[in-house]
Amino acid sequence: MTDSNISDAIQSSRSNTERVITADEHACLYSPEQQERQQVPVFKQNLFDKNAQKYWDQFYKRNTNNFFKDRHWTLREFNIDPNESVKLFEVGCGVGNFLFPLLTELPNLFIYACDFSPTAIDLVRQNANYDPERIQSFVCDLTADSDIPIEENSIDFCSMIFVLSAIHPEKMLCVLQKIHRILKPGGYLLFRDYGLYDHAMFRFARQRQHKLSENFYVRQDGTRAYFFSIEYLTNLLNECQFQIDELSYVFKDTVNVKEDICVPRVFLQGKFQKK
Repeated sequence: MTDSNISDAIQSSRSNTERVITADEHACLYSPEQQERQQVPVFKQNLFDKNAQKYWDQFYKRNTNNFFKDRHWTLREFNIDPNESVKLFEVGCGVGNFLFPLLTELPNLFIYACDFSPTAIDLVRQNANYDPERIQSFVCDLTADSDIPIEENSIDFCSMIFVLSAIHPEKMLCVLQKIHRILKPGGYLLFRDYGLYDHAMFRFARQRQHKLSENFYVRQDGTRAYFFSIEYLTNLLNECQFQIDELSYVFKDTVNVKEDICVPRVFLQGKFQKK
């Protein structure tokens, strides 16, 4: 499952080099015995991919808007001018933990917000702060053959916050290409997601049949998570002709309140410009 019991970070740092893991951690991920134990059978992998929308919709039906915290760090991390008039497209908006804080902080912002889950979009629209004059929300599967229903070259910022990791690696390039098309020349993709050797990666690796492919795992509820290296993401961005302005690992030591332990979280954060 996702990490609802982990509190705020007690330490934080950044680096362009990946986290150094111990010999035991390396064996947990890469020993032949562990790899065989972790691997999900191919027929089950196909089912997880086919039913991806169903699993996320069930997640939001089960958790509604009580799971994720509101994200108030966006302006600080990505340096968006609060006085600028901009259009933002949020991919995977969930129940609005990213977009509703932004509405109050950016008075001249218009948001296009989409999610895989119809339940998530319904919850966004039911929020007391939902303003149809400033938000256009819709259900969208970015991995499908259809294009994003937004005019090309019209968006100033696109945000992908813990979204690309839920997509099958074979479909990531196509999704980024679609986003590239709707951004204005000079527009930015704002990105944060799971990084290689994050604590959750080892938690999945210790469980039987949770590994789908290299760095790609499935949770107990059927939702999936990929753990990015800077090298892997850089290759994707270069193929899509994004210019990488910022990209680094974010390391956070956080406290798991339920288990009374401190765990190392690893995220990948970046800001990428359409050339």
